[in-house]
Parts: sequence; structure tokens; C-alpha cells
Amino acid sequence: MPTPKASLRLHHAAPSRSSTVLWMLEEIGEPYDLNVLNLMEGQNRQPAFLAINPMGKVPALEHDGQVVTEVGAICLYLADAFPKAGLAPAIGDPHRGAYLRWMFFQGNCFEPAIIDKAMKREPGAQAMSPYGDFDTTIDVVAKAVANGPWFLGDRFTALDVYFGSALRWTTMFGLCPDRPEFKRYIARLDERPAAKRAAARDAALAPPADKKA
Repeated sequence: MPTPKASLRLHHAAPSRSSTVLWMLEEIGEPYDLNVLNLMEGQNRQPAFLAINPMGKVPALEHDGQVVTEVGAICLYLADAFPKAGLAPAIGDPHRGAYLRWMFFQGNCFEPAIIDKAMKREPGAQAMSPYGDFDTTIDVVAKAVANGPWFLGDRFTALDVYFGSALRWTTMFGLCPDRPEFKRYIARLDERPAAKRAAARDAALAPPADKKA
């Protein structure tokens, strides 16, 4: 019998922010299709893709006629849409609040702090800054993962895919302090079978110029 058509389609570039969603899809364990775009050739700026995401950015996920963009939103969406994977505390679960808190903290506090630091930009007055100050932001995240093994203790969730990817990339490129708490946490993430599968697939999909000799 022919293989059923996947209901999930990821518009992807390798490697990019979309790599986080590729990992998330591997954790979900549902069949998915990829539309791989070459950003260097501007394929993300062509009319066909702009009709899907007018921002011209990846990732963009299509599922049953719906389009979801933004990494954090896609991770939240997939975790809730496929509850059998166990990657999100359900509404009413005592862990749901902490889960949502940290999911939003990544994009609202951690990433802006990292970008301001990397760009050597002054964050502005604390009352105006989305994250307050850089050192406090990093300390708070380090404390959250210190005991582990995951953000929600023994429970691995989409939060670890989303925030863990950010920690992995920012420490790799020296944008985030390479603290012992982060090293241990990232080492645990790297042992996830789904993370390994996604990394291998990403490496195979990367344009030749991006591949290491």
C-alpha cells in the first residue's frame, strides 16, 4: 500500500532557526515532509514562499491547512496538537504555568538580552527593557537548569527543545556565557535520539558551502 501523505510540512533551511523545529518534529514522531529552501539563493524571498510567510522567514509549518510561523509558536503548537508525544503539560497540569513561563521567557527576555549583548547595544533603562539586565537574565536561566535534568525537573518537554536549542547555539558561538550548568544541560540534550536524528538530517540537507570538509 502507498505511504499516506504526511499532514505536516516544514518549510526549512539547514542550518537555521528552523533546525529547532526539525528536532521538534523528530521528537513528535509523526511523518512530515520538508520543503528545503536555500537562503543564500533567496528562495525564501520568492512569491511561492512569501504567500506562505510574507516575512520571508523560516520556519513555517503547514498542518491540515493551517500555517504556523515563529519557532516558539510552532513548538507549542506541535506539542499540543500531538499530545501522545507527551511534550507539553496539559491545561490544568500543575507544570503548565512554568512551562509557558519559560517558553515565553526565551523569546521575550533571553534572546533580546543575547542580541543586545552581541550587537554591543545598550539595553536602555531597566523599566524600558524587556529583560532588565543581561547578568540577571543569564543567572535566572542557569538556576532553572542547574538541578535538571530538564527545565521541568524529570519531565522533558517542548520547552527543552526550544530553549535548549537557543542555549546550544548561543554558547557554541560565544554569545552566551559557557557556564557549567549550561554545559551539563546541553550534554544531556545532545544525547536525545531525536536530536541526533535531526542533526544528521540537517547536516545532509545543508548547502555544500555550509558543510565542513
